[in-house]
Amino acid sequence: MMPILWSPPSAFSNISTSNPAYLQTVVGRYPVGTPSKEASRYLALKLHEMGVLRLVEGGYGVRLFIQDHLKLEDLPREAAGPSLENALEDFRRTRQETARSLDALKAEQQKLKQGRVSEIEKKLREELRKGKPEST
Repeated sequence: MMPILWSPPSAFSNISTSNPAYLQTVVGRYPVGTPSKEASRYLALKLHEMGVLRLVEGGYGVRLFIQDHLKLEDLPREAAGPSLENALEDFRRTRQETARSLDALKAEQQKLKQGRVSEIEKKLREELRKGKPEST
């Protein structure tokens, strides 16, 4: 059994971040940079729960060993949950709908305001006509 050395995210510094397609193929589900320590630990624990990796704690820290590499074939090829792009699209759509409803509400309030102003002007003109003294 060959150990996998636990490398900090700085070990991924040789990955070119200027080419997102290359980064997608190298890093997998982390297209926006290298995985953090938390993401690496989460991934290792999930693989340990599935029986792919074996974690051995020793005096020099945690070492990972490949236990059953064939279980990797059972993993789905696509991400199971909603992706970041879908979440962003939903957020944008919600913001646009909110903006449209606010614009419609503002237009309705402006019409009401104009109607009130015109009513007040009309009443004021009538009052001025009624109260206007006759010239003699």
